[in-house]
Amino acid sequence: MANGNQTEVFVYEQVVILMSCAVSFLGSLLIICTYATWKDLRTTPRKLLVFLSVTDLLSAASYLYGVWRMFDSNTWDCVVQGAISTFANTSSFFWTVAIAIYLYIFIVKSSQRLADSLVLYFHLISWGVPLAITVAALSLQKIGYDASEVSVGWCWVSIQEKDHVLWMLLTGKIWEFLAYVTLPVLYALIKVHIHKAHAALSEYRPILASRVASSSPSAMADWKLTLIPIIFIVLRVWSTVRFLLLLFDSPARQNPVLVTLHGVGNTFQGAANCIMFTLCTRAVRVRLATLLGCHRHAAPGGSDPPSRPTSGTCTRSDVDQPAEVHTWEDEEE
Repeated sequence: MANGNQTEVFVYEQVVILMSCAVSFLGSLLIICTYATWKDLRTTPRKLLVFLSVTDLLSAASYLYGVWRMFDSNTWDCVVQGAISTFANTSSFFWTVAIAIYLYIFIVKSSQRLADSLVLYFHLISWGVPLAITVAALSLQKIGYDASEVSVGWCWVSIQEKDHVLWMLLTGKIWEFLAYVTLPVLYALIKVHIHKAHAALSEYRPILASRVASSSPSAMADWKLTLIPIIFIVLRVWSTVRFLLLLFDSPARQNPVLVTLHGVGNTFQGAANCIMFTLCTRAVRVRLATLLGCHRHAAPGGSDPPSRPTSGTCTRSDVDQPAEVHTWEDEEE
């Protein structure tokens, strides 16, 4: 499994992780495209999701190059790829937490004005801090070949540096640990607030209590609030495990199953967000299905369209149906 201090990455692991990178890249691109296409979906939470998707797209692209290239030395493109992935990955942590903070203030504190006023600070922190860290690491020549000891083919912090553990913490791990704590707490507080609000409302509207919870918009939002921190932790925990095993110099970090889970977990975040906030969001899903239906039923060969609409055809107005969307909870309506 290992060659000296280098973790061997098998071909099947490489193929699986390359597929994960490609799916995540396309998923992040789909989130960005849907936001750009439909104006009434351009809410602040979804705008923050777009910024997160930009970082996930950069991460997926840089990881894809790294896994395809399978670096074995400290080359110039290894350093470039490592710098891009370091910036994008760290920025992704900040934007993920920023979205949770925004939703907490918007829902629990019931202050959209305060939540919106924080967006500028989200930009300054979520772009500025990762950029400063990456520039510092580049300037001190800390980014380079890591022998796949804490990666899967791509470059990160050079394993030959004596203070590589410190720089691994600064360029990702410390922010990852903070996200593990922050996300569950914030989303748990949001869920508790929503449940209390629904309980109070049901006292005055008994009919609401008789509705099937699984089919209600609030149930879908509650389901998403539960999954967001869970998915983040499930995807990222394998990277954390390998890092901790490296600290204890355990050969278990080179286990092929663990290496594969690490590779998929680090690269699949964009795809996971796309599934939750695009494919599992009715307002977006219906539009995509309608748009695909338009292309599928378009007249072949450039022939003139029929003079009358028939079943299975649609117009632009069918795709661009206006909808008042304020939060992800409303998008399910």
